[in-house]
Amino acid sequence: MIETVHVPLGDRAYDVRIGADLMARAGAEIAPLLPRPRVAIVTDTNVAAQHLTALETALEAEGITSVSLALPAGEATKGWPEFERTVEWLLAQKIERRDVVIALGGGVIGDLVGFAAAVLRRGVRFVQIPTSLLAQVDSSVGGKTGINAPQGKNLIGAFHQPALVLADISVLDTLTDRDFLAGYGEVVKYGLLGDAAFFEWQEQNAAQVAARDPEALAYAVRRSVEMKADIVVRDETEQGDRALLNLGHTFCHALEAATGYSDRLLHGEGVAIGCGLAFDLSSRLGLCAQEDPSRVRQLLAQMGMRVSLSDIPGDLPDADALFGLMGQDKKVVADQIHFILARGIGSAFVTADVPKDAVLETLRAG
Repeated sequence: MIETVHVPLGDRAYDVRIGADLMARAGAEIAPLLPRPRVAIVTDTNVAAQHLTALETALEAEGITSVSLALPAGEATKGWPEFERTVEWLLAQKIERRDVVIALGGGVIGDLVGFAAAVLRRGVRFVQIPTSLLAQVDSSVGGKTGINAPQGKNLIGAFHQPALVLADISVLDTLTDRDFLAGYGEVVKYGLLGDAAFFEWQEQNAAQVAARDPEALAYAVRRSVEMKADIVVRDETEQGDRALLNLGHTFCHALEAATGYSDRLLHGEGVAIGCGLAFDLSSRLGLCAQEDPSRVRQLLAQMGMRVSLSDIPGDLPDADALFGLMGQDKKVVADQIHFILARGIGSAFVTADVPKDAVLETLRAG
């Protein structure tokens, strides 16, 4: 069964289609968007090896021709060199403003290709076909696009909504356990920030999700997308409520910078650890019950996910240095770091009123 979550943004509205074997239907899903039967696909080498042929076949079945570019896999791709390569390749393919570019891959590809589409000819349409759990539940929805800078993560980019998102949960079976669980960090985040019942569902269904049960996965993806879509519609360009989606990310981005955006720490792993730290900090400040951080870490541990700073291999900078890295986060306003904290599970809020000592103590406790 294919489910649809509609993102009602006026003339930028689009559907997120969720279900098994959607890749095989990609041609039929995308064809109505096309003024001419031709698309450009940008992917990475790992995803291309597993899914590009299936996508090309699905497009050909509807008479749609395609050209493709496979970038190197990994977070290091999300920078100026590969972005420049992508834009110039799209221009060389004579992609016009009314054409469609397809982002086939995880969060790195979705963010980079979306940004390329945003600036190419001052904006061309693109379709997200997210192949990781993290991308299906988070980065493919909402129109945040961009690349990393040496100074920090996602500091260069634009808001550019996709024309369609196809989340095929069948492709999640091809993920390694580590990549799959990293994506689940974002699913946990949604329960923590605004839906205590969804968090309780996760506690009760951890075994099914870990086993990649299709029904459990479909629900986890759909509920996450529903929550994100609701927040995006209220605050498309992150002037207020949308900042809640960054729960765990202030810590996460500092940890990613500290580990050199390498495979020592995947983004979703950093989000999971960051959510635990955010609840630790909230409890330390007397904002939430002391048992709430324990519930967060217990669910992460139950899923086999990374839970604390000690789970990151290798040495980390000290607490003062990590705090300094937080100062490069996009949520810094007037030199104040904005944190997403919680009054309880399902009740997050944004604040800059956080004593530095409390943050340092939280980091030292790990």
